[in-house]
Amino acid sequence: MIERTHLKILREINRQGSLTAAADKLFLTQSALSHTIKKLEDLSGCALWEKKGRNIHLTQAGAFLLKEAERILPQLERIDSKLKEFANNEIGTLHIGMECHPCYQWLTKVSASYLEQFQGIDLDVKQRFQFGGMAALFNHDIDLLVTPDPIQMKAIHFEPVFPYELVLVVSQHNPLSKKGLVYPQDLSEEVLITYPVEPSRLDIYQQFLTPGNCRPRKHKTLETTEIILQMVAANRGVTALPLWLADEYTETLPIKSIRLGEKGIHKQIHLGMRSSDRNNKPVQAFVDLAKESTLHA
Repeated sequence: MIERTHLKILREINRQGSLTAAADKLFLTQSALSHTIKKLEDLSGCALWEKKGRNIHLTQAGAFLLKEAERILPQLERIDSKLKEFANNEIGTLHIGMECHPCYQWLTKVSASYLEQFQGIDLDVKQRFQFGGMAALFNHDIDLLVTPDPIQMKAIHFEPVFPYELVLVVSQHNPLSKKGLVYPQDLSEEVLITYPVEPSRLDIYQQFLTPGNCRPRKHKTLETTEIILQMVAANRGVTALPLWLADEYTETLPIKSIRLGEKGIHKQIHLGMRSSDRNNKPVQAFVDLAKESTLHA
């Protein structure tokens, strides 16, 4: 029964002091304004004002409704403003899921540019081990999934954004550092250090060791890239990382990158999104910045 128009009319009458001035402010005719209030009075069964000459006096019901108008309208206007900001991509949160431990360093470069360009958009990043990436996309828990291993499924679109080569990283004191490339059997006496991911999901196993029917002497897992590379630099083991990431540490640590096999292992970072979000401006802007990062890598 009560509409926003009724509240706005009472507020403007109180502010302007007359029906004519209130009608002008609301871009209504005086008769349309009076008709609107009369219809509300008929529906509610109570009068909202009384006319005495040119003056208007609110009844108790009218005074109550004016008080509510002064309370409710600012809240509705704030909601309108926020919805407009969302519509213009000026506010909100972009939720990103990670299925790639070393990709986190890559993500920080893209996110820094994104946050600078989109002042009203926050970023939220979830690590892979806390959820299932594809399920999170379907359930709208995340908006983008960062992964080197896209799974083609209906209603999900994957965009390749950053190519890289997976390499073996060894200490400069390791005999393997003298080689230009390594074969699976070269790792049979090595301690392999990886992130805490099942071997069946690690490229070093899937695309290198398992096809070569080889296994490392020992397999250790660590969570952080820095500690893994410090262990490698101390010749406590070897690891497999993207070449671009290994290169970032070669100036500060005594390590070397070696190609895995004659052709190497070449991968792509992909950004997965719901197909319905391909025209979503905050999502597409992040994809565009991610692609630009390739040009500066």
